[in-house]
Parts: sequence; C-alpha cells; structure tokens
Amino acid sequence: MPRPSPLTALPLDRRTGSSYQRRRRRESATAWAFVSPSVLVILGLSVIPVLWSLLLSFQSSDLLTPSQWVGLDNYQQLSKDAQFAQAVRNTVLFTALYVPLSILVGLTLALVLNRRLRFTSLYRTLFFVPFVMSATSQGVLFSFILDPEFGAANSLLNRIGIGAQGFLSDPGQALLALVAVSLWSGSGFCVVIYLAALQGVPKELTEAATLDGAAARHVLRHVTLPTLAPVSVFLVLWQTVSALQVFDLVYVTTKGGPLGSTTVIVYFIWEQAFRSFTAGYGAAAAYVLAVTLLVAAAGLRLVRRGNEARQAKGAGT
Repeated sequence: MPRPSPLTALPLDRRTGSSYQRRRRRESATAWAFVSPSVLVILGLSVIPVLWSLLLSFQSSDLLTPSQWVGLDNYQQLSKDAQFAQAVRNTVLFTALYVPLSILVGLTLALVLNRRLRFTSLYRTLFFVPFVMSATSQGVLFSFILDPEFGAANSLLNRIGIGAQGFLSDPGQALLALVAVSLWSGSGFCVVIYLAALQGVPKELTEAATLDGAAARHVLRHVTLPTLAPVSVFLVLWQTVSALQVFDLVYVTTKGGPLGSTTVIVYFIWEQAFRSFTAGYGAAAAYVLAVTLLVAAAGLRLVRRGNEARQAKGAGT
C-alpha cells in the first residue's frame, strides 16, 4: 500500500507571487486615496507658496502687472530702508520684553497654583481663558480700555490721582502697552505648560532636599528649576516665534502707529505687499524674518543639546 506524500509548505517565492503583489498595490492605492487630500492641501497652502514667495523676493512685482527680475536688489534696498530698520528695532524690543516676562509670570503663577488652594481649578481656567481669545477680540477690547479720552484705564488713573496717559496713541507708550496686552493673553499658555511640567518633578527629590534642611528657595533653585529646564527652552522658542510673528494685535489697535512706533516686521511685510503693492519687496522682508526664525530655533536647539549633554555627564559622574 503506497504511503501518502508528506505535506510541505509552499516555497517562499510562490507565497509572495503575483497575488501578494496585487494586494500590496491595492493597499497602497487605498492608503494614497485617503492621504492625497491632505497632501494636496499641504502642497497648495505651504510648499508651493513658500517656493513662489522665494522667487517673488527676487522680482519687482505689484501682483497685478508682469513682474521683473531684479536679483538681490530687494535685499540690498532692505539694508538701507529706515522704515524696515525701525520695524526690526520694534520687533526686537517687543520680543526682548515679552518673552522673558511671559515666562517669568507664567512660572510664578504656576508655582502658586501648584499648591493646594481653594478654587484652584477656577483660577487655572481664568488664567488660561485670555490665551484662547483671538488677537482681534483682544485688540478691540483693549482699544476701548486704553482709549486716552474715554477709556476705563485713564478713568481709574484719574481717580487715584495719576494724570491721563496716552497709551496706544503715545509713541513712547504704544509698544509697551502692546507688550502688556500680550502678557495678559500669552502668559496663560506658559502657566498651563509649567503646571503640567511641575507634576513631573520627582517628589522624592523635593522631599529629600527638605529633610536635609534646604529652604524653599534652595529647593526651587537646585531641584525644581533644573527639572523644568527642557520645558523652559521649549517655551522660550515658542514665545520667541510668537513675538516675532505678532501682527493681528498691531493691525487692530494701532495700525503700526503712532509715528511707526509699533510697526513690527510682519506688519511691515503686509504694508509693503498689500498697501504699497510692492510684493517682491515684502517677500524679501518675509524671508529675512524666516531666516531669523530659523537661526533662533537652531540656537535654542543647540542650547538644549548642551544642557542635555551636561545633565548626562553629571548623571554619569
């Protein structure tokens, strides 16, 4: 009686034959069908405009008539433009004031709200609500509050014996007023981020430092703040990018005035492109801002890597 032939698995090349390849192609086609709308949106709204504006920065264009190639003339003109220099100074001053103050205020409020207090959830919500408000609504609100004639701020100052202030209509105060408004809205984001980071501070370290007799300020300096260092670097980068890109608040409140005291780079770019109709010149200014943002991001990334390397070296020793 003949023995039955043993069962054997199909060879690998037969198992991965044409049917397997067809199934892979169908899966790939299905995946691309789902992904393609997002890819088209990204290409249409980010990649193509970036490349087009780069080419535009080397041209003289008003967006209506045919453009002319001018090479680096737009960038050379920017280096001699007094208005652009003023916009750069205003932006740098705004950033230098807003970034450290927002982080300091956010950290202080987070340390206070991290304790066991009554109505802590309410306080956290109240501090975060201004952040979710649009810059347009903030500008409209504070335009009424800081109005030099009928605003609530001057009414309060008059009652306590301080003379009326110009605020947004005073060239010496307008930029500082915008920094204060931005702090009112932007510090809430820092509060939320720091509150989340404080939950990750090891309690064992703080308790050990307290048992060793360390005062609260020493625990904060040597335990809490080093633990929050990566979060602080992230917030510095985030707030710097936000400050360099401020536009809505300026547009709604001051329109770059008075006397150009609040004209920042992004408002200067908008003004050149859509008011003066020198789109090529505005695109060149936009790329100066883009390079500045890249340099700032790269610098902060290097600082973060240096801090991580020192921490790893300290842990190893």
